[in-house]
Amino acid sequence: MYRLHVGIDDTDSPEGMCTTYISCVIIQELKSCGFSPEGYPRLIRLNPFAPHKTRGNGAVTFTVLAESPEDINTIKGIVLQVVAELAELDSERTNPGVVFHTGEITDEMREFALSAIRLILRIEDARRLAEKVGAEVHGFKKGRGIIGALAAIGCPLDDSTYELLTYRVPENYGKPRRIDPESVARMDEATGTETFDNIDGDYIAIEPHTPCPILYGIRGESPEVLLRAMEMVCVDEEIERHCIFETNQHTDQHIQDAVRIADMETFGCYRVRGEVVDGPRVIEGGHVFFTLGDESGQIECGAYEPTKDFRKIILELIPGDVVTVYGGIGAQGTLNIEKIHIESLADLYVEENPICTCGKRMKSAGRNKGFKCPSCGRRLRSSEKVRRAIERPLTGGYYEVPTCARRHLSKQLVRMGISSPPFEATESSSTRQSAHFNKKWEDL
Repeated sequence: MYRLHVGIDDTDSPEGMCTTYISCVIIQELKSCGFSPEGYPRLIRLNPFAPHKTRGNGAVTFTVLAESPEDINTIKGIVLQVVAELAELDSERTNPGVVFHTGEITDEMREFALSAIRLILRIEDARRLAEKVGAEVHGFKKGRGIIGALAAIGCPLDDSTYELLTYRVPENYGKPRRIDPESVARMDEATGTETFDNIDGDYIAIEPHTPCPILYGIRGESPEVLLRAMEMVCVDEEIERHCIFETNQHTDQHIQDAVRIADMETFGCYRVRGEVVDGPRVIEGGHVFFTLGDESGQIECGAYEPTKDFRKIILELIPGDVVTVYGGIGAQGTLNIEKIHIESLADLYVEENPICTCGKRMKSAGRNKGFKCPSCGRRLRSSEKVRRAIERPLTGGYYEVPTCARRHLSKQLVRMGISSPPFEATESSSTRQSAHFNKKWEDL
């Protein structure tokens, strides 16, 4: 018996085709021809900061059992034919790649996969490794998809989740999806922490916002809970098919530890520890930035407008706070924050005129002339103000962006067994006094 690993990537187009749909069609075709896929197909999300990527930057891999070399050739023919028919190769954005591999998954293939998820690789890197391990590569047009296809085959899944995807009938592509939001809310409540990122207020997170074939996708900890969840979601349109994928979504597999800020590279994804160097600042559009530093250098960290109230947490940071930031570095060199661990908080003080023995607040008696009480007339020769500690609304702990802004790979705190500390968004004295702000806090 032979085990043929198939990897497919980069079949994204504005017209709606997607890698998962094409893979589902292929798997159904293989089953109808008597071939047996092994286990669940795997949906592997790659580096979300890669400059050349599909919408979700996901590749699919599955393993098919074959009894003979002739069967392997038949399977390959089916795969390549369906990709050629459905990938919409006329689209400029579609450059698919297909990889076949019958050998062992080597350490080098695993390392390649992790690099594709955390860093940037070239097509030449994929071709070189494929030749070394004996994998068969098929690139359509520019063939950029062979990077993800090979990475998906080699990707280790020490931690994994599952996603159930339902697909629309073709005549509904591009039309508004008819999903009952109340049923999604009930499903979310009924399944608890077994599913995640289903709904965020009025935002239906299981619903794509592109004209792709997907009607909705539910993410969870097991195939069983996803099947139960699907039964609870009410839709007013026909579902063509559904498929369950094992995936690296919500595992933080893209995150690597950065020992020093100076070691981080553009488009890389990191967990990095440092000290807040300056007070947060807001720019046009409501994006919030601060500078993180260590002994090796500094980097700008950003919480963008789509992160909503998460920005108010970032606004409460002050110089001297020690934090660990999770995220990826975009083209402009800014570390995009996915979540933050506040390890220690600097003390925050305000300087005030002293209180007189009679209980009234004293006033300045003039430059370098000390203070005078406006009530009893008592004087103080010292001109030094009194420092008063201010209670900060932040406490140590983890904070994360909301569901509506979460990336596919970012691991939720609930999956980490962590709860965010309570935070009441108030206009703190640190916010009011900061000279860095060029936009009012209330406007966020």
